[in-house]
Parts: sequence; structure tokens; C-alpha cells
Amino acid sequence: MLMEARYTAVADHALLVTLAEELSDEVHEAIVALDRAITQAMPVGVIEVVPALINLLVSFDPVETDHVQLEKALRRLKIDTQHTSDKAAKRIVQVCYEKPFDFDLDAVANATGLSADAVIKAHLASDYKVLMYGFVPGYAYLGGVDASIQVPRKLAAVRDIPAGCVMIAGTQCLVTTLKMPTGWSIIGRSPTPILLNEPDRPFLFDVGDEVVFERISLDSYNELLEASDNE
Repeated sequence: MLMEARYTAVADHALLVTLAEELSDEVHEAIVALDRAITQAMPVGVIEVVPALINLLVSFDPVETDHVQLEKALRRLKIDTQHTSDKAAKRIVQVCYEKPFDFDLDAVANATGLSADAVIKAHLASDYKVLMYGFVPGYAYLGGVDASIQVPRKLAAVRDIPAGCVMIAGTQCLVTTLKMPTGWSIIGRSPTPILLNEPDRPFLFDVGDEVVFERISLDSYNELLEASDNE
């Protein structure tokens, strides 16, 4: 549920704008709309806008503006929450659910009472949106995992999980971009590049984008990976 925006000063160079106490579709759309409004208007001194689940951080140059002036500028913005979905880009992420990439697929199936194939179908059929970026480059949290395959995080994290792992926990899905530990359930592997190595567009996703997973075979995965290595 949306609340009146709360503005909190962060150090001498940022303003945290909070729109709710908990995440919902309505809150996500409002965050995306506010992010777009700030980016389009670019009030004096604004350097970067970082949207999260229920709030967003606006970094600014303290030489050019301050918390009070920036808050006034943000309050004046016209925010359109009616057409956020219309403006959302659709990103395709290919995923192979076959061995050896189906690390936790059987465990998820056992926990949910579904067959492995039913888990895959539910994962493919879910409607995903990019909610926010996390603590490593390109680490995009995708909301929308179907209720039938929602499982909690593991009690202990597993180390050295490679990049490209497609994994789920609760209502969210992730594609790893670096080797790292995780307590999420890994159900497949993706060859789709998330880190683009482009200055103007470093990551595949923007917050608010829609993400569609597309199933591929192990042979197709290997072919795509080989073609990428040869570029």
C-alpha cells in the first residue's frame, strides 16, 4: 500500500525517498514511475537514481544542491503510474534446465510436490519484473515466481556457484553474474549475457523491465556459449 512519500537525508549527498512499508505491484509501479520522472527531469545537482523495493536513493552533488532544495524539486514532479507496464522493455533470458545445470531442481520438485517438468513449466510461465539491483554487478532481483514453486532459502549457503545460474527463493528469481556463494535453489543455467561491458548500458536489465525465460537444450546452450567465446 502506498503512503505519502517520506524523505530522509543520507549523509550530505543523497536523499532516500520511501513510498511504502512493504512491496506490492502498486508500490513497484510507483517506484518505477518516480525513477523515470526523476531521470527525465534531472533536477539540478542530481547524479544518480537507485531504485529499490519500496524506496529509491537520489544521489546529488552537494555543491549544486542540498536535501531541502532537492526534496522541493522532487515534490514538484509529475509522476505517471498509469503506463509503467506499457513502457517496460521485454528481455529474453535463455535457460537450460538439463544436467549438470539442474542442481536443485529435484529438491524443489520434492518440496513443492511437483514433478521436475512441472517446476520447469511453472518457472517458464511466471511473469517476471526487475525489482532492483543487488550487491554485485548485474545482480537483478526478479519478482513474480509462481506460488506453486516458491521455496525458502537454504539453511546454509553453497560456495563457488558459477555465473549464469538461474535460481529461485520465495517470490524472487535471479541469474548470477559472478562466481559467488548462495542459499537460493539453482534450477538451470543461462548463456544470456547479463553484463554487457558497454559504458552506456552495462547491464541487460533496467528496473521495471519484464523478463521472459526461454527454454533451450544442452546442445543449444553449448553452441551459444562457444559462439560467445569466439566473438
